[in-house]
Amino acid sequence: MANAVIILILIVVLLFALNGTIKHFKGEGACCGGGSGSGRRPRMKKEKKLSGPVIGKKTVQIKGMHCKNCVQSVTEAINGIEGASAKVSLKKGQAVVSFDREIDDDALYIAVEGAGFQVVSIEA
Repeated sequence: MANAVIILILIVVLLFALNGTIKHFKGEGACCGGGSGSGRRPRMKKEKKLSGPVIGKKTVQIKGMHCKNCVQSVTEAINGIEGASAKVSLKKGQAVVSFDREIDDDALYIAVEGAGFQVVSIEA
């Protein structure tokens, strides 16, 4: 009887863990400082406006983003570069960076990897 109770408790715990894992990888659960996972969306900042006309775009392929909080972290990191404005897609795993002056690829690497993610490639 005691063994049956222990097995039942383990099954319930595993179901909760599996449910949390599925939500995490869908980007719905608490992740990366996302809080309690209450379904609240992270506070998204307004899109950064560049001071000059856009002279080009680069696409940065990023590995390691799992949720909206990850997207916000990458967006803030890239937008911290003077002259750069990012639109980050969790689904595509990429950031499209518009710029009004030349932006060195190294600056993008440093910003994204400094936020805790891995740059796979940068394409002009």
